[in-house]
Amino acid sequence: MKNRRIRNLTGPASSVFAIVIGLLFGFIVLLLCNPAQAVPGFFTILTGAFTHGLKGVGQVFYYATPIILTGLSVGFAFKTGLFNIGTPGQFIMGAFGAVYVGIVFTSLGPVHWIVAVLVSALFGAAWGVVPGLLKAFFNVNEVISSIMMNYIGMYAVNWTVKANKVLFNSMRNESKNVASSAQIPKLGMDKLFPGSSVNGGILIAILVIIIIYIVLNKTAFGYELRAVGFNRDASRYAGIDEKKSIVFSMMIAGMISGLAGGLLYLAGTGKHIEIVDVLASEGFTGISVALLGLSHPIGVLFAGIFIAYLTAGGFYLQLYEFSTEIIDIIVAVIIYFSAFALIVKSFMAKVTKNRQAKREEKGGKGE
Repeated sequence: MKNRRIRNLTGPASSVFAIVIGLLFGFIVLLLCNPAQAVPGFFTILTGAFTHGLKGVGQVFYYATPIILTGLSVGFAFKTGLFNIGTPGQFIMGAFGAVYVGIVFTSLGPVHWIVAVLVSALFGAAWGVVPGLLKAFFNVNEVISSIMMNYIGMYAVNWTVKANKVLFNSMRNESKNVASSAQIPKLGMDKLFPGSSVNGGILIAILVIIIIYIVLNKTAFGYELRAVGFNRDASRYAGIDEKKSIVFSMMIAGMISGLAGGLLYLAGTGKHIEIVDVLASEGFTGISVALLGLSHPIGVLFAGIFIAYLTAGGFYLQLYEFSTEIIDIIVAVIIYFSAFALIVKSFMAKVTKNRQAKREEKGGKGE
């Protein structure tokens, strides 16, 4: 029992290690850039999100909503033995589906936003299922196919939006505004966090977290997905259809990323699909969230909120003549050491196992 508790603590401990190293590195960068303002600047990073009280907290939840879901997408696939690096493509495809419904189908009335959100999930699932099919039936590495789908998705969305006069705002080189009926309602968030951009999207994200946790840990379907991730050959021998599991895993991961795009672009905050040849940053941030959260749904939730917290606080660095890109540096270092967190976790588990083996050996000699 004691060893099990130790193993359960090694994961969070390794993530905390990555966070501490990232923050220390950020402080060193602040010292190098402007020693006189380094301490107040660092304090601003840690507390800046609370500058405007509840409004600042609401902004953290707003920034966290899409990256929680893209992180969950990566984490879910990883739990099933797959590396879904296709989150940027799935994200923008989901955003496109939501924006298209939000602009074109204005006659849907009160269910307009619900339909738009569901379509975003379907578009993301469609983009995720392609690497799944290639992996399951042709053993094509999902990393390579996902990267290709990222660029195909980005260029396809840019071309489709620009070629469609109903969708395209030529004056601003971006998509038009979605109808007000397609915007996600506040669902009481405006009362809790007045003045912020947060809406019911954060509640939807938390609901998805709970659903994925239950699916992975409390259902036979989730057990099959994880079993295939651990060992495809053994799963096949046990009667599990590993091809179906791989396809479903990537499809669900794509659905979650697509939903992230829908929730962001239907938030009613003036977010539009810009016609630029740049992959969605929210998709790549999801990878860091998954690493920091150790691919566990609850860990992903807190990791997404933490990175959003740093982002919100970083906006105030300009008051001390620092560039806000320092936050990107801190997050990048955290991402880097999050990868090492897995090594730390493995090392600590090995040490615990060796100690247990020595205890058992001593006990055997004593008898």
